[in-house]
Amino acid sequence: MTTASQLRRGGRAFEPFKTVIEAVLIAIVIRSLLFQPFNIPSGSMEPTLRVGDYLFVSKYSYGYSRYSLPFSLPFFSGRIAAVQPQRGDVVVFRHGSVDFIKRVIGLPGDRIQVIDGAVYLNGRQIERKRIADFVGRNPCRPSAPGSPPVEVPQWRETLPNGVSYDTLKCSALPAFPDSTSVYTVPPGHFFMMGDNRENSEDSRFPDVGYVPFDDLIGRAQVIFFSVTPAQWAWEVWNWPSAIRWTRLFSIVR
Repeated sequence: MTTASQLRRGGRAFEPFKTVIEAVLIAIVIRSLLFQPFNIPSGSMEPTLRVGDYLFVSKYSYGYSRYSLPFSLPFFSGRIAAVQPQRGDVVVFRHGSVDFIKRVIGLPGDRIQVIDGAVYLNGRQIERKRIADFVGRNPCRPSAPGSPPVEVPQWRETLPNGVSYDTLKCSALPAFPDSTSVYTVPPGHFFMMGDNRENSEDSRFPDVGYVPFDDLIGRAQVIFFSVTPAQWAWEVWNWPSAIRWTRLFSIVR
């Protein structure tokens, strides 16, 4: 016959498993509904985001799609509580099986064109001002650790809604023409570009193209951790020299 004391002992033995299950469920809810961490693996969004940045993306900013769920489980289609992104938002979206991060330049119905390196929105050039060169790790092509810093022309763009951000202009490569045809953004889609204009696979290229609203995961909000590209975040012993302290807790704009 099972006594009350035996039941209590059995309940206490189960407590660690209960705690773990509760923690996992809370983490799933937070990751699915509130914030999800991402890291930056490439230089397509430099100088805004650097290789080695770790950031939080808000899942609620544009509502929820299947890509809000762990493993992109197809429990529903479309978006729930949908909110359209604004020009200038830095957005994470699903492309095939990979998550991309780019900036929203064109909304549905917009016409986008690049002429001599300048971006035109609905027939008018986006305001563009030359600022001091970017100095640091080569943002145009992969460079070996310890390579000397480079200087790259840098411009500040300001969209019609007042959002400003810095862009880079590397030496033109054949894959990144300085002038393009006109892109007309279809309904329910967005035109995305990387801030590192000569090193970004984005909506200018057919492989990416116009990004469907349903493919958006969330908006980049804050950099919570950042290490130099030659280091790994888990290498705690290198943190004093590897952490880019000035980037911690900076807002993504």
